[in-house]
Amino acid sequence: MLKVIVAFDGQHFSSGAMKMAQWLNSKMPVLISGVFISPVDYRELLGYSGMGVGAPVFPVPFERDDEVINQTMQKFTSYCQDHALEFVAHRDTDLFAMDELVKETRYADLLIISSELFYENIDKTQPNDYLRKILHDAECPVLLVPEHFEVPASVLLSYDGKASSVYAIKQFAYLFPQCCNMGTMLFHSNGTEIPQADRLKELVDRHYDPIDMQQLNEEDAEVLHNWMLDNRHCILVSGAFGRGELSNLFRKSYITDIIKAHRIPIFVAHR
Repeated sequence: MLKVIVAFDGQHFSSGAMKMAQWLNSKMPVLISGVFISPVDYRELLGYSGMGVGAPVFPVPFERDDEVINQTMQKFTSYCQDHALEFVAHRDTDLFAMDELVKETRYADLLIISSELFYENIDKTQPNDYLRKILHDAECPVLLVPEHFEVPASVLLSYDGKASSVYAIKQFAYLFPQCCNMGTMLFHSNGTEIPQADRLKELVDRHYDPIDMQQLNEEDAEVLHNWMLDNRHCILVSGAFGRGELSNLFRKSYITDIIKAHRIPIFVAHR
């Protein structure tokens, strides 16, 4: 059984995140840990710069935090009870919300968050600074989920020859072996031959069945990019949010475009 965190900030109850947790539970039993954090990371109000210079902050007053969190917790509890899901709830209302969430990820197998609603009261443009920070700092894999998506029927593995992409491919297989027989495509779109293709094939053939490995040129990569934007029946696996590669990630437009489009779930894992 896996321990899966579903994180909620303030009043943002994510139906998409809960739908994903329910789908995973249908594949294998999971304990769903609802983690409820403050509507604002108050480090900004105390003069910290952890979320980036100039990040806009429109805080919910302290006295309202309990009210909005209670409402979200009740929605979570009702959803789990209605769908017969095993669950626990953790209320982490420390002033430094991101630090609290990172601590929670240390003791979990997976974090699910909404790619649309996560601190959208601070910045509606995703990935915003809060989303980038948790993707960078989380100590377990993260599953970004749109509010409206189709249940995955296939898996897309993004491979660039770096250790982070291989790590993500392995972590997805270790966590979700029941999802590795839906049909998988591994793609390499850097315009060169697939690095270490023989060794890679030895690995992925042990975990993914069936799997199709594709070396894409620039034109093919654009077709795949557009296909991902239009197709909602897949899940994308990426290791591009590694600690040393965060800035590089956001220069890779296909990833940021997929996040912004809110079409498909994205599984992200780094060391």
